[in-house]
Amino acid sequence: MARRGGRRDQRLTMAAAPVLAVRDLSVALSRNGRSSRVLEAVSFAVAPHEIVALVGASGSGKSTLGLAIQGLLPRDARPEISGSICVAEAELVGAAEPALRQIRRSLVRVVPQDPLSGLDPTMTIGRQMAGKAREREAIAWLRRTGIADPERVARSYPHRLSGGQRQRVLIAMAMLARPRLLIADEPTTALDVLTQAQVLETLRGLTRAEGSALLFITHDLAVATSLADRVVVLEAGQVVEIGPVGAMLAAPQAAATRRLLAARYDLGSDRNRPLPAEGASVAWPAARRDASKVLELVGVSKTLGRRQVVHQVDLSIEAGESVAVVGESGAGKSTLLRIAAGLTKPDAGTVTRLGETRPQIVFQDPVAALTPWLSVGEQVADRLRGLGLNTAERRRRLGEAFAMVGLPESLMAALPGELSVGQCQRAVLARAIVVPPRLLLCDEPASAIDMPLAAAMLNLIGALRRRLGMALLFVTHDIAAARLIGDRIAVMQDGAVIEAGEAEALIARPATAHTRALVAAIPRFETAR
Repeated sequence: MARRGGRRDQRLTMAAAPVLAVRDLSVALSRNGRSSRVLEAVSFAVAPHEIVALVGASGSGKSTLGLAIQGLLPRDARPEISGSICVAEAELVGAAEPALRQIRRSLVRVVPQDPLSGLDPTMTIGRQMAGKAREREAIAWLRRTGIADPERVARSYPHRLSGGQRQRVLIAMAMLARPRLLIADEPTTALDVLTQAQVLETLRGLTRAEGSALLFITHDLAVATSLADRVVVLEAGQVVEIGPVGAMLAAPQAAATRRLLAARYDLGSDRNRPLPAEGASVAWPAARRDASKVLELVGVSKTLGRRQVVHQVDLSIEAGESVAVVGESGAGKSTLLRIAAGLTKPDAGTVTRLGETRPQIVFQDPVAALTPWLSVGEQVADRLRGLGLNTAERRRRLGEAFAMVGLPESLMAALPGELSVGQCQRAVLARAIVVPPRLLLCDEPASAIDMPLAAAMLNLIGALRRRLGMALLFVTHDIAAARLIGDRIAVMQDGAVIEAGEAEALIARPATAHTRALVAAIPRFETAR
């Protein structure tokens, strides 16, 4: 742990009694009949008006710590807890369930990652927030979170709202209770950068104005450092570093912090070389390109329900070329990708594909993309059917695919549930390239994983498309990722491509106000606060 961070923590505690004080917290959970230590001697505090970001790679213990602070560790895991968790001097460890419910009701509120999981689809927003008795106060809080038409939103059901609006509703719902502690658990993971920036500003403003303490749990170090006063870094269930943002960025003390910082990418990253991240050791040669088009969309449109989600889009991709499609949530990116794959039929326009094999897709959620009861090896090998290969040839091709994506052959017999999220993503990629397609389609493959995994996935996709000569259509809401992966970028808004061009030129000289806003919203790693 950085000494500098420890001194900062002590000063805050001395200046004002902490809203949240975690001391020597250890948690063991039972899984498959085995008890394992998930958190080990965790200590930190959060003061009034303060924002502390809890950061760590996948599996570091962030989610378990967040649940422990809420008194919501899963009972079926038979949690064993020692140490102390105090919220406004109320002790959670060892408290009976009625006392825990009272603490959650009066002192702690949570903004979850998935806004739909925190909203009842059968009730209007206003009714969920306060009922008729406090409707005026609920509308006032909706307005404070930046919702332009709070009266309409209060009368609406959750499915009628955008992802950003639903997230703001949850913030308003949480703050309506005037909690001493607000826990935001990955609240911007599924949001585009513009909506993310707005949600972060809302959280910052309300925390400062109301005097609440904010614990912001995230895997995204860029978001953490753009928002927080201090950062707590977890690795393998232990706090390895804690301190002010500026000091940590300038002189990280822990190896885990240095790894997180090394894997970061933004608009200043070198797009001509792989990012410094762990992953498969695939060479990164120059892409093989020619003028033949593997995909051409002309005047493509698609209406879903009453809304035209894709509007007269022209887009072509040459052999070996990489094109990134960027836009906000609801811009039409994923629908366009499904049209390109042949999974969705357009209402108008033409789609022309070149190649003997169908385009292959890597979806955002790799776990859902795998059949849970079939081994990973079986699912990758399924694409080799019908090629006339003998057993030895099938085994060789399967081994080559696993090696190219950085998976050990020992995982061929594993079920998807035995793999990490990153390993599942690599397995999906292995299935896509075991028979190399002319065109690989990627739908937000790096948006829901931590930065080291995201950097490794971008490296891997970039390396494989060069090695195998594939063209790539890469859909993302992250324009920094689009710049790294794409030769060209197409920007979508309200179903239309409003701007397209060579990646570096488009970033340096955006022609539309919307693209300029996307570029400006990318979180920067600040070195002084």
